[in-house]
Amino acid sequence: MNPQRKKRLIIILAILVGIGAALALALSALQQNINLFYTPTQIASGEAPLDTRIRAGGMVKNGSLKRSGDSLDVAFVVTDFNKDVAIHYRGILPDLFREGQGIVALGKLNAQGVVVADEVLAKHDEKYMPPEVTKALKESGQSAPAPANEVK
Repeated sequence: MNPQRKKRLIIILAILVGIGAALALALSALQQNINLFYTPTQIASGEAPLDTRIRAGGMVKNGSLKRSGDSLDVAFVVTDFNKDVAIHYRGILPDLFREGQGIVALGKLNAQGVVVADEVLAKHDEKYMPPEVTKALKESGQSAPAPANEVK
């Protein structure tokens, strides 16, 4: 092999190794930051991974909201009308958060089957429902309840 060809081959191999390393780092970073959505039925059946950041969503079960009197701790239950999942959250809930409404909680599932949330998202108007929650409700054969202040 002549020296000029050998030099080109080494340069091409170095470029390919560099591209491969950059691609591997990018894929690794993306995989660590992915938040998959799970319904209460999927969480209860063990499909959701433990100690990994997930999104859990459904309807806030009526009568399940419990606030701590001396801190910002809140516990509530989310349902897809088949199964229920307890969610614990420390912080200020969104203004539009209430029982009987669709929410999405971002957090980690612990060994007791409780989602320890670090962020809670509530719908932003009377007709909006997160797409994942709407799909989960349709799959369970339920429909979202009408807003409490809607005129019929």
